[in-house]
Amino acid sequence: MIRKSALTTAASAAVLAFGLTACGDMGGEEATDAASPEATEEANNGGEETTGEDMTAMEAFGPGCAAVPEDGAGSFEGMAQDPVATAASNNPVLSTLVTAVTEADLVDTLNSAEDITVFAPTNDAFAAIPEEDLNALLADQEQLTEVLTYHVVGGRHAPSDLEDGTFTSLQGGDVTTEGAGEDFTVNGDSQVVCGNVQTANATVYIVDTVLMPS
Repeated sequence: MIRKSALTTAASAAVLAFGLTACGDMGGEEATDAASPEATEEANNGGEETTGEDMTAMEAFGPGCAAVPEDGAGSFEGMAQDPVATAASNNPVLSTLVTAVTEADLVDTLNSAEDITVFAPTNDAFAAIPEEDLNALLADQEQLTEVLTYHVVGGRHAPSDLEDGTFTSLQGGDVTTEGAGEDFTVNGDSQVVCGNVQTANATVYIVDTVLMPS
């Protein structure tokens, strides 16, 4: 078993604080329905509020959505019932990400967070990293935690929030987004291949590149 580093412990505390303070008052109840109209979140880019109803008005979109199972725990409907790390573990498109999250000891941290947005790299995104570099990253828990927490921002952000957005990640660096309709990029060159995927505590945008903090 990999020993939890001090950075991972700090990340655990930070992500819980992220969910509790940056994402709106949920009345002490765990969010179990991503489409709940009572849930409101304040977007980081401009202070506008996005309701849960607005957030799910558009279904998941993008060419990568075709690879998501049509039914079962890994389907869109199935993922909506589980917290984000568990939901990702049921989706074969995200198996390498799940391995990385497990190695970084962040499963419970992400599952416990309230109202977050996750930019989730596909298996192909990780495969694009040279094998030696990827293996080194997976073996370095501190660096891996830095990279993975850079993919998480506070608030459940609708596609409209991504049109010209700047969000502070859990890692501390800024993540920028731009686009419109069903065409969005993250940090300029990472394409959203399947967006607006709902889980019990997060909105997920599946991307084709592993984002690297500065």
